[in-house]
Amino acid sequence: MSLKRTPPNQNRLTEIVTEARRNQELREQSYRGQALKLYPWVCGRCAREFTHKNLTELTVHHKNHNHDDNPLDGSNWELLCLYCHDNEHSRYEETRFGGGSAQATKTSAPTSTHNPFADLKSMLNKT
Repeated sequence: MSLKRTPPNQNRLTEIVTEARRNQELREQSYRGQALKLYPWVCGRCAREFTHKNLTELTVHHKNHNHDDNPLDGSNWELLCLYCHDNEHSRYEETRFGGGSAQATKTSAPTSTHNPFADLKSMLNKT
């Protein structure tokens, strides 16, 4: 007895993929737009500054790695440049899938002491 496979409906598959991409873009636009209004256009790790010309290189990183957790106050977001964002996700994946213990990763990597937003609250209160 042989099972006959029916070919997938390419039009339906294309519709599904297109809709999924559209929904993802809308979701990203909403939290990205909010984050760009809330925070200065500066990478939270390397302190690189951005303008309208290179703003596409600044990404919104979800601190808890859950892209559906988008509180309106932006508490789960930080703006990172493409390079720092890739580095953050690489480190997260290494610790998540056993590339090293979390403690070994903490001791081997230098920690940044610079905080570009250290005095942000007082600067915002001046205006």
